[in-house]
Amino acid sequence: MSKTVEEHRRKASKPPSFYVIVTSDTLYAALRRGERIEDENGLRIMRLVTAEGYEFKGRSIVPNDPDTIRGEIVKVVEALKPDVIVTTGGTGLGAKDLTIEVVEGLLEKRIPGFGELLRLLSYNEIGSAAMLTRATAGTHRGTVIFSIPGSPHAVELALKKLIIPEAKHIVAHLRGY
Repeated sequence: MSKTVEEHRRKASKPPSFYVIVTSDTLYAALRRGERIEDENGLRIMRLVTAEGYEFKGRSIVPNDPDTIRGEIVKVVEALKPDVIVTTGGTGLGAKDLTIEVVEGLLEKRIPGFGELLRLLSYNEIGSAAMLTRATAGTHRGTVIFSIPGSPHAVELALKKLIIPEAKHIVAHLRGY
C-alpha cells in the first residue's frame, strides 16, 4: 500500500459517519401502510459499518421517484452532515430505476473508479452479467455518495471490498488532509 494512502487513512482519525438511503417502491409502500418491513440491505450496511467502528447516523426508505430521492439526499446532507451516504436500489435498467441519474446530477466531483472496480469484482464472480451493474460515486457538499445495486451480493461486495476499506481515505481528502 502506498505511504500516501496510509497517511490519509491515519489522518482521518475520526471514524467516518454513514447514512443509508434505500430506494424501493415495495418497501416504501409497505412502510406507508404501517406494515413491518424487512429492509435486508439497510440492516446489512448498518451491521458492516458499525462492525468497523464507524458511526451509523440512520437510514431512509424512499420510493423510486427522482424528486423524492434527490430531496432525501439533500435533506440528509444538510441536516445530518454524514461523511458517507450509501444509496441502494433503483439502479437497474427499468424505466423507474433512476437512482444513478439522480445521484450523478448532484455530484460535484465523480469517483469513476468505484463503478469500474465494482463491475470488475462482480465480473470475477458472476461473469458477463456484471456489465448490467450500474453504480456510481462522487461528492456532494462535503459528503461522499456511493450508489449501489439493491442485490444483497452487490451490497456485500461493494461495502467489504471498496467502500469500507477506502472510507477513511476518501473522507481525509474531503476534510483537506
